[in-house]
Amino acid sequence: MMKNIYKKILCIFALGLVLASCESYLDDAPKGSKIPTTLSDYEAFIRDEYANQSVNVAQALNLMNDKFIDIATLGAERLTKANYMWDETADRIQLNQEDESTYYMQYKGISTFNLIIANALTTTEATEEEKRAVWAQAKILRAMSYYNLVNFYADTYLASTAGTKLSVPLITSADINAPSRQVTIQELYDFISNDVKEALPYLPKVGQTALHPTLGAGYAFYSRVYLQMSNYTEALKYADLALAENNKLYDWNAYYIANKAVIDIPNDYTNTPSPMGYNYVENYTFRHGERTYLSVEYSIPVERAQRFETGDVRFRSRWELRTVGADTYYRRTLSGMFNYGGITTVEVYLIKAECLARANQISEALDVLNTVRKTRIQPSSYQDIVTTDKTTALNAIFRTKNNELILTIIPFADARRLNAEGTYKVSFSKVNAGTTYTLSSTSHLWTMPFPQGATRNPGNGTITQNVPK
Repeated sequence: MMKNIYKKILCIFALGLVLASCESYLDDAPKGSKIPTTLSDYEAFIRDEYANQSVNVAQALNLMNDKFIDIATLGAERLTKANYMWDETADRIQLNQEDESTYYMQYKGISTFNLIIANALTTTEATEEEKRAVWAQAKILRAMSYYNLVNFYADTYLASTAGTKLSVPLITSADINAPSRQVTIQELYDFISNDVKEALPYLPKVGQTALHPTLGAGYAFYSRVYLQMSNYTEALKYADLALAENNKLYDWNAYYIANKAVIDIPNDYTNTPSPMGYNYVENYTFRHGERTYLSVEYSIPVERAQRFETGDVRFRSRWELRTVGADTYYRRTLSGMFNYGGITTVEVYLIKAECLARANQISEALDVLNTVRKTRIQPSSYQDIVTTDKTTALNAIFRTKNNELILTIIPFADARRLNAEGTYKVSFSKVNAGTTYTLSSTSHLWTMPFPQGATRNPGNGTITQNVPK
């Protein structure tokens, strides 16, 4: 199967196919090229957002109960039900026979980025600076894709076990016959870190499009990686560097006021436009989520909606309570594009807040947290969070971050990190049809099984499952 991915990419190169996007990102890409030789030939594949810039983590969202699954879907999709209902008795390895897009879409992107990395520096019709920029952008995108894979299919990073536990296959070559090896978690994090380190000196301050990582994106992603490793000093350092490049926050209060006439109509589900697309002021770099087309976002369960703050206009602008038959949920009301797979400033603000709190700089941490909250909470409901207690401060930061980054991989990755740490454990409980369901902080469900297609056809290597079932 790995070979097939590379063959498909090479066929695309040979045919000179170029996919169009909603923002016409590929309008200036070469047409009809038979063999890629120029830098723009390779750079065009970064613009192929539908194949290479998609981050589908649906089963993580299901486990978190961050999206609503109706009764009919639970009856039809057994793997979805196992995760959504926290069924520890289910053999998810056997159930995972078709849910392969998370795995193969990430490796499809990686195969493309490998090709760019291997060839960008020897292309024609470009300056050395331009070549280095595209090479560096491909390195950041490859690292981001590996981050998604290791935080989905392997246990979370823990220094004491990362050197012995396995992660995912590491593939760095564009050669379809190149061998792959399932490396340890430490080896993969070292690889990710090295990619970012090598890319940073060459990343441009302004990207060609929202899909092209900038210097700010590189700093922001490095901050994310160090946070996942619980290295709060380095995470804070790169958070500050990222915010020096872009510290804009979107004014959701202004959005709510502008769309209030539609949003506040009782029992009305008219869509309003998503501001979270290519031009979102908080973007460092844009990547799609499960859906890669103009669409609506997911509805969310009632229990999940209850974890938002009173007066949160970002929540109010996105979901409306609805009952249809036996299902009651908060229906989505935004339509357009959504940056679920990229990196935004609000994530970096909240990384900074956590790192400051971890260093017992509670007042400074809350200043950062409240800076975010002021753009989200209605003035009539807003009050600064004030405390001298570290645990209270961190829990407020975690709550805001989970709400801000709902429907992305980050709340899932954070929960795994906190559970491994053991101090601020994450567990869930819900009542459905009179039965109580729980997800413990130690459950094996926090690691997703590789799809059967990958383990049965691992390419030029072997794959060992990282979870018992």
